[in-house]
Amino acid sequence: MSRVYNFSAGPSCLPEEVLAEAQAELLEYGNTGQSVMEMSHRSSEYEAIIGETERFVRALLGVTDDYRVLFLQGGASTQFAMVPLNLTVRGKAAYIDTGVWSSKAIAEASRYTQADIVASSKDETYRFIPAVPPLADGYDYLHITLNNTIMGTAWHRLPECGNTPLVTDASSCILSEPLDVSRFALIYAGAQKNLAPAGVTLVIIRDDMLARESLGIAPTMLRYKTHADSGSLYNTPPCYAIYIMGKVLKWVERRGGVEGMKRRNGEKAALFYAYLDRSDFYRGTAEKESRSLMNIPFIMREMNAEKADRLNKAFVKEAKAVGLVNLSGHRLVGGMRASLYNAMSIDGVKTLVAFMDGFAKRNG
Repeated sequence: MSRVYNFSAGPSCLPEEVLAEAQAELLEYGNTGQSVMEMSHRSSEYEAIIGETERFVRALLGVTDDYRVLFLQGGASTQFAMVPLNLTVRGKAAYIDTGVWSSKAIAEASRYTQADIVASSKDETYRFIPAVPPLADGYDYLHITLNNTIMGTAWHRLPECGNTPLVTDASSCILSEPLDVSRFALIYAGAQKNLAPAGVTLVIIRDDMLARESLGIAPTMLRYKTHADSGSLYNTPPCYAIYIMGKVLKWVERRGGVEGMKRRNGEKAALFYAYLDRSDFYRGTAEKESRSLMNIPFIMREMNAEKADRLNKAFVKEAKAVGLVNLSGHRLVGGMRASLYNAMSIDGVKTLVAFMDGFAKRNG
């Protein structure tokens, strides 16, 4: 068997150790005589699995008892609606627009509340995280996208928002480095980047947010309180994805926890950015002070569009032939993109840089 280096923005690579453990337990988990995929979510065996997964979330992220940990469905895109449906009181929310996913969140929130864009880098093609002016009073919450998967930017200093609850989409950076959960009223993250296969969404919500008056139109399944009151077992949850998440969390713990991930990810990103910065063939698209550790878009340096398009296609094709896959850039940025999530090894990044250098010498 020959495994590739998978640089996909999501679903992304999972730790091989986790995949091997899941493979060994596929037919029978423990002494249960059944696969986790076959278990009743009401069984004591599965309640132990989901309970342990929650304990690891709390331990690794420092989640205190005044927060609930929920395992939901629908991805971050469903959260774009759940947040305004559940947190709206005054009828006005603040959003900071830093890319495609924040703009989608804004568009969805606008269906249920007044969604004011209080800062944006859209006019500069989202190359950086914008400065945020003092936030006016009266907003139900302030929403940010912590890491911008497509644009390759990330928040390195959280905005000051006073008493306004801070909400974030942390899908593409959760567990990649320490995060002060106490700064947030609500954190949500689709699992398919750093946590698990697609299918489960992690939500960490402060208790006082559960007590808010919602718009009164949220369906039962789109109310946080529904899931908090039932321990994420109101209906059948994405059982297998939660089980894999538990294994990934244990893998993170064995490697030094979130601090260990920060060191690992910092080393990978530093290696990759250093190569881009000294290259006369490639360049990164995000401004240095806003660069993401997780997602790195890059393009060919100055050349005409026709030549760049030809070389981009050749780059992706040749990279795939040597086991470096899913490097195509998003259509809004162009070029290529390497996603260096927790499970990507330093060897994978070194192999990619060596390939890039060879490609540049052949085509420069």
